[in-house]
Amino acid sequence: MLKIGSTGTEVRRLQILLNENGARVVVDGWFGETTRNAVITAQRRLGLVVDGIAGPKTVAALQSRSRPAKLLGLGDLERAAIRLDVPLAVIRAVNEVESRGQGFFDDGRPVILFERHIMYRQLNERRLDADRYAATYPAIVNPKRGGYQGGTGEHRRLQQAMDIHRDSAIESTSWGLFQIMGFHWQALGYASPTEFATLMARSEADQLEAFIRFIEAEKPLLKALRAGKWEAFAAGYNGAAYKENLYDIKLARAFDRYREAEAEHA
Repeated sequence: MLKIGSTGTEVRRLQILLNENGARVVVDGWFGETTRNAVITAQRRLGLVVDGIAGPKTVAALQSRSRPAKLLGLGDLERAAIRLDVPLAVIRAVNEVESRGQGFFDDGRPVILFERHIMYRQLNERRLDADRYAATYPAIVNPKRGGYQGGTGEHRRLQQAMDIHRDSAIESTSWGLFQIMGFHWQALGYASPTEFATLMARSEADQLEAFIRFIEAEKPLLKALRAGKWEAFAAGYNGAAYKENLYDIKLARAFDRYREAEAEHA
């Protein structure tokens, strides 16, 4: 993620890309205000989320000179703000702080994290002898969390879990930008675990939709968002770890920054 203060070869490549897309920035490997403004202009023109930060999605769009269909756009965030009845700056702040930055790996598969302890629980709930599977496949079924491979390796774990029980595997996985757990599928109005997984693999807009449904279903979270109570939202969304990671402070700062930027362009 390239932003104000970043330096080096990757910034130089970004500046070259920006110039190829009509900007006029000095290719000096330093991400200053001029480069940030060029990024904002490009993001706005390409229909991306406008935040002045050049992550993988912005770079990909600059390379293709268009927004890939799978990627989230500013219009998606605007519709989310209207639906949740909150200022756009609120949604932009949440997207910056609470999302993983990108909903898909470079190979096109959705970003996921498989949770073996949830798989153990889901199998138990279906009376499918979770202990027997845990004895044979402890990295996939286990009463204790862990065993993560990270990155695309999580898809290998998910496939192994699907070979045991497809629905339980989907339910035991967090999906997309906002890492919504699959076991929420029914409460969020999806027809089946398979439908949920299929939509999470379709686009970041679908992943945002799952987040919206989650917030709508969790009334305290929606109330906290509407009131701008960042500590309450961060605690409810992230659990006790929010303090360790300063999520409430990051959300408040991001909100203030986006609100000020929107006021300047009003």
